[in-house]
Amino acid sequence: MAPTPAEVTKLAEARDALRERHLRPAAERPATNGRGIHHTALISSDVERTIEFYQDVLGFPLTELIENRDYPGSSHFFFDVGNGNAVAFFDLPGLDLGPYAEVLGGLHHLALSVTPERWSAIKDKLDEAGVQYLLESKTSIYLSDPDGARVELISDPLGEMYGEKIG
Repeated sequence: MAPTPAEVTKLAEARDALRERHLRPAAERPATNGRGIHHTALISSDVERTIEFYQDVLGFPLTELIENRDYPGSSHFFFDVGNGNAVAFFDLPGLDLGPYAEVLGGLHHLALSVTPERWSAIKDKLDEAGVQYLLESKTSIYLSDPDGARVELISDPLGEMYGEKIG
């Protein structure tokens, strides 16, 4: 159930307090320990269908397909999403997994950065493939992958969202 207007106001006040307590100006932030996201791993119910969608429709090349070291018979496969980052998938044959669902600690959506030119070309491929999507703010396309995971294709520059710095 969505929050009431009064609850939204209280949530905004709490967010403001968190921002005041924890968000440091860029010049005062320490350097990160990270180098980037090595890969994010999702679950696939059909390896070939996932490859065809991410490589052939969205344009992210498959870079590796190996056996999952943690689950014999399972595949672990990777797509290049730019800047040395990857999106990976596992299939988990023999497990009776349910459909995609939002759960605490789960994936809300995967935002993948593309140039404005590629964004338009991918939008055309989505239209050709009959993939349903939602356009948002003239820079984001939201869609579901073949297993229901939400994907955002965003053409804002890395480190920005809706014209604002986020990094």
